[in-house]
Amino acid sequence: MIFSQRVSCYGAALAISLGIVGCTQTATQQSEGTNEAVPTADLPQVVATSTVLCDLTKQIAQETANVTCLMSPNQDPHVYTPTPSDRKAIEDADLVLYGGYDYEPTLIRIIKATTTNAPKVAVYEVAVPKPLMGEHHHHEEGTAEATEATGEVAAEEDHDHDHGEEAAAGHDHDHSKEASAELAPDPHVWHNAQNGVQIVETVQENLAKLVPEQAELYQQNATTISQQLSEIDSWIKAQVTTIPETNRKLVTTHEALGYYADAYGFELEGAIEGFSTEEKPSAARITSLVEQLKAAEVPAIFVETTTNPKQLETVAKEANITVADKPLYVEGPGGEGTEAPTYQAMLVENTCTIVDGLGGQCDRASAPVNNS
Repeated sequence: MIFSQRVSCYGAALAISLGIVGCTQTATQQSEGTNEAVPTADLPQVVATSTVLCDLTKQIAQETANVTCLMSPNQDPHVYTPTPSDRKAIEDADLVLYGGYDYEPTLIRIIKATTTNAPKVAVYEVAVPKPLMGEHHHHEEGTAEATEATGEVAAEEDHDHDHGEEAAAGHDHDHSKEASAELAPDPHVWHNAQNGVQIVETVQENLAKLVPEQAELYQQNATTISQQLSEIDSWIKAQVTTIPETNRKLVTTHEALGYYADAYGFELEGAIEGFSTEEKPSAARITSLVEQLKAAEVPAIFVETTTNPKQLETVAKEANITVADKPLYVEGPGGEGTEAPTYQAMLVENTCTIVDGLGGQCDRASAPVNNS
């Protein structure tokens, strides 16, 4: 099916719902005066890899596109195993939105290997071209594949940036550790609400290129979401002020909250794993973390919805530190029926979990969005 036929038919279907005649010679016929919905197959097909991108894409596109989410809430993108249906969805897509920065490495390799003409956008690389950098331990082969995937796709989108130059310019690097680790971008950019604004803009722009006749709708929805995120950003800062300054320390299962800490004034005291949950900690690392936490007098540590809490609970017990009552949604919204069904609600929920866990008082009632 030709995509232009799908789009023109969809636009005519909208017109028909307003009593206007259209779509007389397209792939899917519509009768004059009917209110039949456009079949899903006739809408533009958009694939989003992870739940943050999927949620925001759905909020912006609404009913104007068929958005396929490759991952479900609380799945871990770092270790996700793609299915045959994932590959087919990517091959059939008119637009593929993925994170990049090696966030979903197995899916990036599939996206890179797919030879369709559909745009493939590394959204986080486009939205946040100067990411936070840190040590990333990995297997050499996996790194080469991921670097090739993210690097070439980013170049296709005309957003060239040299992570090596960024690291050399602004980050000290212990070259003695290069055999086992190198500086790599932190992919968890969405934990800074202002980065979320840039993510929304990137998604909106690419949807508008795909379906130009819906550009105004996409802009309106993106503006609404961006305003919410700006308000949430200010709200988070206000909640953090209720935490005693000496308590503003974060410890999590893996290093996912660097952008949150940087934006809202926290110290990252440690994590069992690195940027990726694929990086399994050694016994020495766990022992070192326990001693570090004892010395830092961290009031609480936080488990995550997508990882097994046992190791962090063991660390907490040995360091005599409390585990926060609720887990953090570090990889994206929790989906329907949770306290964090949307990206905006996720930011609010995580903030209240952190603030309450570290001795502050989170005012949920004043949050710019409801967790529903």
